[in-house]
Amino acid sequence: MIGLLRGRVLRKQPPFLLLDVNGVGYEIEAPMSTFYLLPSDDSPVTLHTHLAVREDAHILYGFANDRDRALFRALLKVSGVGGKVALAILSGMTTDEFSVTVQAGDVAALTRIPGIGKKTAERLIVEMRDRLEAPAAGGDLAAAGSERVPGSPESTLDDAMSALQALGYKAAEAQRMLRPIDTGGLSTEEIIRAALQSSR
Repeated sequence: MIGLLRGRVLRKQPPFLLLDVNGVGYEIEAPMSTFYLLPSDDSPVTLHTHLAVREDAHILYGFANDRDRALFRALLKVSGVGGKVALAILSGMTTDEFSVTVQAGDVAALTRIPGIGKKTAERLIVEMRDRLEAPAAGGDLAAAGSERVPGSPESTLDDAMSALQALGYKAAEAQRMLRPIDTGGLSTEEIIRAALQSSR
């Protein structure tokens, strides 16, 4: 099992990234909460990883901290929740926000995440209520809060659109989420964050 990787990010295309670890490129799927903390330069990053082995693929998931990975693993144990939905949950809210949402029994907040219907939301609340840790602050990526270098407005908007669709939003819904955002000077990750916040 691959539990942790340290290297430099060669390519970011949410929810996918390519991490160079001593000359070996690992393709990793990560939630937006991890992308928000990635450095804009080639500073090394450490990702906590989870390897999912299926009949047709080996999928490596990466997380900024161990709490996100622990929540991801707990989510996978809930019936009807796979890797894609678990990533969407971690992209749509922080670990602490998810914990508060579950403890409050807020079905409506969970159903706003793509791939989660009312029954799945109710199941998440029932099954996750006793598994969740108390909220805590902090993350492992040293680059938290670092400045980003935005690309061209067109390319960042296109990348944000692709990322939202990869997270499970339909094209029309992704366009609706992006429409009100003033994307001037924003990075792809910042545009996605604004879109996800506007959908709450």
